[in-house]
Amino acid sequence: MNEYTERRRLQAHETEQAILRAAMELSREQTFDKVSVRDICKKAGITTGAFYHHFRSKDELLSRGFASLDACMENALRGHENDPPEQRLRLILWNYASFMEDLGWELVARYYQQRMGAPSFQSMDSRRFTLRALLKCLTDAECEHKLLPIQTPEWIAQFLFRHFRGVVVDWTINRGSYSLLEKLEQDYRFFEGIFQAEKQAGKL
Repeated sequence: MNEYTERRRLQAHETEQAILRAAMELSREQTFDKVSVRDICKKAGITTGAFYHHFRSKDELLSRGFASLDACMENALRGHENDPPEQRLRLILWNYASFMEDLGWELVARYYQQRMGAPSFQSMDSRRFTLRALLKCLTDAECEHKLLPIQTPEWIAQFLFRHFRGVVVDWTINRGSYSLLEKLEQDYRFFEGIFQAEKQAGKL
């Protein structure tokens, strides 16, 4: 890739991020449905032509905004690959909650409404980085004899992913009236029991 092409790619990425940030900021002031493309463009400092160059519609903007969740998780875990699995799981949890709270409950609710109405809706995609990272934590914990043999790591990873997402949906139903991070922290302390294999063995 030559210098000009790379510069154009970076400029395109920066414009897309500016559009996404503008949409998120405006959605905290009023509902996403009431935010117009013109409002987003004015906030981002771009033309409507530039908007439609990057996004076909507001709904595509919404989907693309959530696509960055896995990139956020990947960045958060970078450099922590050798941390104990329970610490990595906590890091995933904290960043998952922070990502959702940064978007705001109204935008998150609008996204899930869109997904459930999509013909290609899938409940869980095993290729998702977040799910694969959860599974890696649990598989490592099993190898280190830290995981209680209550279920397979695959089953527990999918259960935790469903649970975390369910809490997010509850948070949107309650219009963000409680701290998502605090709620997931409470749940994590409950789930810590699955990492008690070594302690249990020591009591025998």
